[in-house]
Amino acid sequence: MNDDTVRLSMVGQVFRRRWRLLLVFAILGAVAGAGASLVLSPGYETSANVLLQGSRQSDELQTEARVATSSVVLDNAAEALRWGGTGADLESSVTAAVADGNVIAITADADTPERAQQLADRMAHEYVAFSTQLAHDTAGASAQVQQEQQDALRDQIKATNDLITQLHSAANGTGVESVQARTQLEAVRSSLNEAMIALNESESSSNRTGLVVMGPAERPAGEASPTLLQLVVGGALLAVLIGVFGHLFAARSDKRLHTDAEVGSALGTAVLGTVTVPHEHRVEVRTEHRPRWRVLLRRLLQQDEPWLVEQLPVAESERDQTTRYRRLASRLRRGSGPPTHAIVLVADDDPEAIAGVARLAITASVNEPVEVVTDVPAFAEAVAQLDLAGPRPVIWSTFDPRPPRHRTVLELVEVSPAMPTVPDVDDVTGVVLVTSAGTRTAWELVGLSQACADAGHQVLGAVLVHRSSPAPAKPAAPPSPAVPSTDDAMAGMP
Repeated sequence: MNDDTVRLSMVGQVFRRRWRLLLVFAILGAVAGAGASLVLSPGYETSANVLLQGSRQSDELQTEARVATSSVVLDNAAEALRWGGTGADLESSVTAAVADGNVIAITADADTPERAQQLADRMAHEYVAFSTQLAHDTAGASAQVQQEQQDALRDQIKATNDLITQLHSAANGTGVESVQARTQLEAVRSSLNEAMIALNESESSSNRTGLVVMGPAERPAGEASPTLLQLVVGGALLAVLIGVFGHLFAARSDKRLHTDAEVGSALGTAVLGTVTVPHEHRVEVRTEHRPRWRVLLRRLLQQDEPWLVEQLPVAESERDQTTRYRRLASRLRRGSGPPTHAIVLVADDDPEAIAGVARLAITASVNEPVEVVTDVPAFAEAVAQLDLAGPRPVIWSTFDPRPPRHRTVLELVEVSPAMPTVPDVDDVTGVVLVTSAGTRTAWELVGLSQACADAGHQVLGAVLVHRSSPAPAKPAAPPSPAVPSTDDAMAGMP
């Protein structure tokens, strides 16, 4: 896991180098949001309020809210509206909740404002009718029994009150016991009076159980949230955020090596040199093994080049680049002794490494002829792209006869970094590994080193290639004003 802190510049780098991929993410997220709107978007929504008269308990109000969306009320509303559906079809479009002040709010949604208003009003009307009918059906059977019970309780309270009066009159003494008895009798009388008041209030409240619709539902002026536009925009933004965080997570978990010291330590050898390759010299590798549509798709989505690898802001001058490559070629000859016959090992997904080998071969050809044995077609393309003066290396195929050993021979070999296999080549001085910065992990480099040892070749060193942006074009120097010759000046004089 990479321990580097995720900086804001890295987020900007994701947008700058992966903006096409993020745009595709945004389009896919917008399409997903549009699809989700079919399920999540309620359309047009409005509410109708029903007031329950009388004192109500909280559990009673919750029961009334369930009654408001019961199957009987839904079936009656569907039958009255005649929209061609049943009550079960309206169940997902209607909700009821308890509001403040004994109010049941019935909320309905539909695809048009008119239908939403009609559904809310009809549900409120059917709920009031059904609840009223329920109250009348149950009240008729128990009203007489309840009235008889209340009358009997009232007579019992009156008889108890009369008995208390008689006992109070009998306890007319002046002693302490008489005073205490009268005090207790007065307390009992007060309790009976409170019970009588509660009985009267209960009787009056049982007669105030009506339901009243507090007015027609308002016609909605716009769609309820979340709307189609909100879901589309939200889906696009969410997809972009997922893409950005996915890139940042990949950056945090990146284990590829970027510096000379890290690459040399993983290979167990020295880094012979560090060179740069301008981005304009980059070539596509192994296109013949991939369908063309896949190559074009990778280029369109900017997947053909890594985004995490830092590019040098400006390419070196031509003189500095030539100096670096010349010194590298000199180290190769001095390290192995003339004539040089080295295997140059590159990964099959590293186009910058091939461009670096092409520049190295051209630079080495200045002092003595260089021949390159390879079957990599991208190498010839990279040599052709380099606009440099001087001789070019002679390119041989591995099926051609071996060139004589009196000149420098570089045998360019592509291997798979996942399972590298170095070919058996006789009479070679060693292997030079050319890799781009930030493309290989430590384990991949160890695997390449072990593949060289398995083939019996010595690793002479490594060459690290850095990407750089092309240098800005220098403005053309303004032409110097023509100075007339002495003869012309004198010819024009009087």
